[in-house]
Parts: sequence; structure tokens; C-alpha cells
Amino acid sequence: MKHLLFCAAFFFIAGHLFPQECFMVPTETRYWDQSNSFNGYTLFGTRGTSYLIDMEGHVIRTWNMGTNPRFTEAGTLLDAVGGNPSNQNIWRELDWNGNTVWQYTETRSNYHGHHDFAKIYNPKLGDSTFIYIANKDLTAQQCLDAGCDPSHTYTGAQMDAIVEVDRQGNVIWEWWFFNHVVQDIDATKSTYGVIANTPGKIDLNIRGNPVKSDWMHCNSLDYNQNLDLIVVNSVHGEFYVIDHGNTFIPNNADSSIALAAGTAGDFKYRFGDPAKYDKGDPPSVLDNWEKATAGHKQLGGSHDIQWIKPGLPGEGNFLVFCNAQNLFELTPQSYIIEINPYLNSSGTNTGHFVNPPEAGYTIVNSPDANLMKEKKNVSKQIVWTYSSKNNTSFFSTIGSSAQRLPNGNTLVCSMNDGHFFEVKPADTSIVWEYINPMTRNGIKKIKVDNYPTYNGVFRAYMYASDHPALAGHDLTPGNTMTGQTPNYYKPEDLTAIKESESYIKPNDILSQNYPNPFSYSTTIDFEITESKRVNITVFDFSGNYIKTLVDADYPKGNYTTTWNATNEGGNLVANGIYFYILKVDNRQLSKKMILVN
Repeated sequence: MKHLLFCAAFFFIAGHLFPQECFMVPTETRYWDQSNSFNGYTLFGTRGTSYLIDMEGHVIRTWNMGTNPRFTEAGTLLDAVGGNPSNQNIWRELDWNGNTVWQYTETRSNYHGHHDFAKIYNPKLGDSTFIYIANKDLTAQQCLDAGCDPSHTYTGAQMDAIVEVDRQGNVIWEWWFFNHVVQDIDATKSTYGVIANTPGKIDLNIRGNPVKSDWMHCNSLDYNQNLDLIVVNSVHGEFYVIDHGNTFIPNNADSSIALAAGTAGDFKYRFGDPAKYDKGDPPSVLDNWEKATAGHKQLGGSHDIQWIKPGLPGEGNFLVFCNAQNLFELTPQSYIIEINPYLNSSGTNTGHFVNPPEAGYTIVNSPDANLMKEKKNVSKQIVWTYSSKNNTSFFSTIGSSAQRLPNGNTLVCSMNDGHFFEVKPADTSIVWEYINPMTRNGIKKIKVDNYPTYNGVFRAYMYASDHPALAGHDLTPGNTMTGQTPNYYKPEDLTAIKESESYIKPNDILSQNYPNPFSYSTTIDFEITESKRVNITVFDFSGNYIKTLVDADYPKGNYTTTWNATNEGGNLVANGIYFYILKVDNRQLSKKMILVN
């Protein structure tokens, strides 16, 4: 038997992912193709706890810290303390046993840490350091003096900075967006310039988005040690590459910060929305105002920018989770996008950054009319994209992550639904799938329809057993988070279902309970077409387990069972809607019943 609702299973065969309109889906591991998956260990944080699980969903280890955890090359667990990615000022490293080995606290009142951070090796310093994103406060006068449009007010204005501290907690380098701005409304200011000729700076007066609190909302960063560069991503649909190595002077923080504030700190490369520097068309409503175009905008609501690490397929390219919020598609869906920033208009790898508008665009039509999408401009620097075939299957409005794995697959974490899956690069088939069971209301065996991030996970990472954080440690599987025995589909199960789906009908083997609605007791009939193991379980509307009615081997035939409106402990349950689920062979069927006393 496979722990999966029938409506979800049917769609999985057809399109790899479960549609959002299947309101009830089992949590934890739902599918595993061992021969085509990476077979690693997945780390994620949820509700203040970090979990390390194997492919079957067995918990290997937990830590009492779970915001945006990741393992370091030093073998430690690094995370922010507090559970909120949007607001963090304490970061901590733990060892395997949960002991604190390092901690840093941002104590300056005008710096507000948020979203992302990294432990890096600074080659010029010859030591490991820590970098993080922080909103840095601006006064209204600073904004006006820089050339912000005086028709706006700038109370509470902020711009993101990237701060680097050493192992002793000393600030040794800082880069700030405010030092790399341009404007074209006041020629008396030093920031005045032609926006289109200044792609290395951010326009202070972007149309409709004046400087304000959390103006850039940068949500991710990454460091490339070989290039000594940093990339930082803004949720508004752009990421920026900045020079760390040529703006860092060892043991001279003041000079380093001053150097990073000068022209040496201007963007080396930017990607995502060229209209922001007058090099492309912005999103707009078409003449038929029921339709819209993304213009030349490539990213919207994006998260988790990174370089694909050395030794991995696609190394040196950028990988980013494009949530596709604010991308102005009639029917939105999320994308994983891989970018080679060195490609020119002919597709040649130049070995240096090429401004994306110079590389040009390809006009791409929707692959299927039922997606209801307009044709769009796709950058020629995009070398691989993943999206679900059914646009209602994969869409996360916030958070989320993507990770290139050593076998060439990509691990995806969709935050809205706490949904992890591993996708192959060529045919984009799914080879592993998992649903986080931890929700706002505790651990659930069944995920029901709820608001986004009900069981959300900001990011997930997968690691091999020989990673420094895992090597030499006991990786013996424990229980799953729900305590259930792993019960998931395998490739042979999907093939069997596909061959028989034309004649599988729920009413052939599971009947509606009667009476319904009922008081105190109801009867359930079911038919078994051949000898099989049968399980019938009752859940409440929120997915909480209530009672097992049947769990035994049955020969072919017609059978009846009853439910007397009690839970496993024999206590009467409250009035409401309940579901009974029959699990038999490689199918699950469910019916709704209503208890009224």
C-alpha cells in the first residue's frame, strides 16, 4: 500500500507534481526513484527546529535552532537565532551535539540583519569570516542630499548593506547600496548621471518605488572564493555581483570600507530587470488590458541566488529561484533559472561578464495553449529552466531555494507548501518528493487546504554522507517526523497505475458511508477484487489521525465496517466533517462523512 490520496496519485503520473486543487495530500516522502536520485541527506528548518532526514524521511538528527540552517565546510551547523528570516541579529554555529562553537550578535541600532548570511574563507585574510545582509538606516536628509525626488518623504528609509566580520566579531569590511546610486533629476548632485550609461549603480528614483524602509529587500547572497566576488539578490527581480577581493585590505577595516564605497564597489554585473537602468522594457498592460507582458523583466520575487559550485554540472553559472511574483504573467508559476553571465549575443562564452541586454533575447511562445501565457522575451544568457508543466502545480510566492546536486539533478524547496523535490536536468522528471509535516498546528500526517506557508520551509539543502558535517557521525535512521513507517511510491508503482488508470474507479471498491450525515454510528462498504492487505483510517478535517477501522488481510469479496464516532482512545469525537481513507495495493481512495449529534 502507498500512502497517497487517489486524486494526487493520478496527477503525479501525468505531470510529475501534485496539483494544488487536490486539497488533502499525505506529508513526508511521497515518491523516490532510487536509481535516478542523489540519495543524500536533506537539512531544513521549520518552527524553530532543524531536521536532517534521509530519503525515506527518517530523522537522523535535530537541533534546537531552525530558521535558515546550512552546514559549513568546517562541519558545523550555521543558522540565525529566532526563527524569522526577515528579522535576525544573532547568528550561531553549533556542533553535531548542539553545542555552540561560535556566535555573533549585531548590536548596532542602525543595522537590521535579515534573510541571508554565509561563512566564507577570505583568501586575503587567510581565515574564515562571516558575511550577512543588513538594512542600514538612512535619514530623510541623506536621501535628499543624494538626489532622491524631493516630492516624496523618506522617513524610515533604509538600504541594504553586506557586512563582514572576523571570528572575533570585528567588522572588517562593508559594502552598502547607498554608496552606489545614480539619479538623473538633479544635476547639482554628485550622483547625477545618465541611468542607461551607469549600469554599475542603482537608480535612486525607480518609477513607482521611491526609497523607503527595506527598499531593496535583499533576501540572498553567495560568495565565490575563486573569483573573490559576492552576489546579492533583491526580491524586486534583480541580482548584483560586487567585488570583494579588490575592495578588501587585510587588517584595515576603515580603508576596506572606503574602498568598497567607491567606484571599485560598483556592480560588476546585474541580471533580471534591465528597465531598472533604462536598457529594456518594463512590465506593462497591453492594449487589451486583460493581458500583460513582462517586457524584458526576467525575474520576479526571486530568492536564493548562488553560483553553482566547482565540480558540479553547470559550475560557475548562476542558479536562482524565480518565484515569478510581479512577473506579470496572466497565470503565474515559479521557475528555477540557470544563467551563464559570460554569454554574448552569438552564444559564445567570452570569459567575462556581458551585460544581459547586450546578449539579447529570444522570443518564446508558451509551450501549451492551456497555460494561457503571452509570448515573452527570454535572455540568451539563460541556459536551463525548470517549471512544472501544469502551472498550478508549482508556485511559491515567497522564500524557496534551489540547489545543484553532484549527479546533475536540482533540489527544489517550494516554501509555500513545504514541498521539496529533486528534478532531473534533461526531461525534468521528478525523482524524489517530500512534504514537510510540521505545520502551524503541529505535525500532520495529512496536509489539507490552508493558507500559504502553513507548513512552510524557507530553504532546504541536500548533503552527501561524506560532507564534513556528516562524515564520522552516526547516521542511523530514527523515526519519521510523524512516526509513520515510510510509505511512498516507486517508479514501478507509477507504471502499474498508469497501465490500469483507465478502469480504476473509486466506487468500484469504496462506497459512501450510510447514513450520511449520521449520529453515533455509520456503515462503510468496500469491495476487494482480489486478496490484499486493506487499511481504512479516519482523519478529521485538519488531517489529524482519529482511528483505524480496518487493518488486515482480506480475500476477494464484499465487506462492511462501522465507525461509532470515537477516536482510538474510545472517546466520542466532536461534530464535524471527517474523511475515511481506504489503502489497498498501490491506491488510496477517500470519502467525506459528516457527524451530527
